[in-house]
This record gives sequence, structure tokens and C-alpha cells, in this order.
Amino acid sequence: MTDLCTPPALSPRHAILVVDDALDTLRMLCDALAAEGYAVLAARDAQEALDRLDIVIPDGILLDAVMPGMDGFALCSTLKASPHLAHIPVVFMTGLSDTEQILKGFRSGGVDYVVKPLRLPEVLVRLATHVRNAQATRLAREAVDVAGLGTVVLDSLGRLAWRSPQAMRWLASAFGAQDHARAQAWLHTATTAAEISTPLPQHQRLVAQHMGQSGVSESMLVLRVVASHVGNAVRQPDAPLTPRETEVLSWLAKGKTNRDIAEILGMSHRTVNKHLEHIFQKLGVETRSAATAIAGQLLK
Repeated sequence: MTDLCTPPALSPRHAILVVDDALDTLRMLCDALAAEGYAVLAARDAQEALDRLDIVIPDGILLDAVMPGMDGFALCSTLKASPHLAHIPVVFMTGLSDTEQILKGFRSGGVDYVVKPLRLPEVLVRLATHVRNAQATRLAREAVDVAGLGTVVLDSLGRLAWRSPQAMRWLASAFGAQDHARAQAWLHTATTAAEISTPLPQHQRLVAQHMGQSGVSESMLVLRVVASHVGNAVRQPDAPLTPRETEVLSWLAKGKTNRDIAEILGMSHRTVNKHLEHIFQKLGVETRSAATAIAGQLLK
């Protein structure tokens, strides 16, 4: 089975990963999704799915709950623990309709489920709704970072209720990707102080400023990065790269052409060129080789 099931003549708006150990189900969903204009990636098990995700980040995932080896629930939990994959909506496909299995799917990070035998019109409508909602949420989150700032919202108990992608990266750099408790404690301190800061790599500091309440018992904080002192730091972008620009730069650093990048990321050649223009401007370079040299340090 080929990975990309959409006929070449189509120009799909979204890519969907279908994970199911039943070949007949894969073929049926591939045909139905392709007819709707999607690009379709297929995987027979969790490892194949992870291999696909190393190459392309889809807009949605249809995931079989019960598979040999790592099941769908464990795979979904793995995806939700990965910052660059956590935003992808996962719709479970299951023959298990008892309450405990349904709750297990939601607890692992799924947004919805459909019961086998599948009713294709229902699958397509549910999937399209979640893909649209996820895209709108992602665009809103990325827009927050355009000004070079990160945003965090704490709930009434001081827990991280929401954070923009830039804030997520900065907090992971300062406290470690898994040390949420220490990051939350630091952010909670900022709600009672005018401004606090903590060290970052590359001679920088992460600054948090409390902006007041954003809702009922919720606190909003704005994060920014400042230089702690002049040193031999790696050249940092004049403005933060968006997640999509980071992906483009990563593939550029791997020696891919603009056309290769466009195919890998599912975008037009013109869009890749526009991303590269922004990347070159932010990095203060004029050539691909110069951007690649900086990328080797930035993307470590």
C-alpha cells in the first residue's frame, strides 16, 4: 500500500493519517477520504504510524483502538506527550462501545470516537469538524507568538490551563520538557510580583509579567526573552520563528530543495518561498547556506 493515497490530480487541503491493522478498513477509508480531497497516509500499526509522523505532520488521525503491540490508546498518549504532535485531533475507531473503553479513549487524548462497523458519512463529518476546529485553534495560538511574545493562562489553582507554542518552548528550555511542576510554581510567583525572570541557555533570560485576570479566576502572563549579557551566543532570530517556519528551516538544513519541502509539508512551492523569505529576514541572512549554518545551532 502506498503512503499517499490521494490521486496526484487532487490538491488536498488537509492530510489525514489512518492507523488500522485491517487492510480492508484502510482501503475503504483511503478511498473515501481521497474522494473528499484529503491526502491520506496509511499505517498498519503504531510503529508505522510513528514512522509516518517523522516525515509528515497530518491535520487529523483516525486511529484504531485495538491493535497488536502498542494499542491505539497508548499511541495516542505518546502523541499527546510530544509537543509538536499534541495539537493533532485523534478520532478513535473502535468496536468497543462500553463506557470504560470510551472514557479510556478520551483520557488518552482523543477528541471523539466512531464505532465499528464504520458509517462513512458519520466518520467524514466528525473528522472534518475536528480538523477545522484544530486548525482554527492552531492559527490562533500561532498568532499570539507573532509579536515575539509567549502567553500563559493559569487556572484558579495555579495550574497551566493554556500556553502558546512559543511559551511552551521557552518554558521547556528553562525548566525541562517534563518538569511542569517547577514551571507552574515559577509562573504562579509571577502573579504576585510585577515581573520575574529565570536563566535560559545562550546568555538569555526568560521574563514573565502578570497581565491580570483573563477570565473567572484565571490569570494571564506574558513571556519574553531578553539578553542577560553579551557573549559568544549563537545568533538568535530577530523575531521568533513560527512552528511552520521552524519545520521549513529544519528540512532546509537537511539539504531538501524548496520543491521537496513543499511535498513533505503539504504546501505550495510559493508558500515555501514565502516562509524562507521570513526566515532569512529573521535570521539576518541572505543565502540558504548561511541559514543552514545557523540552523545547525538553533535546532539542536
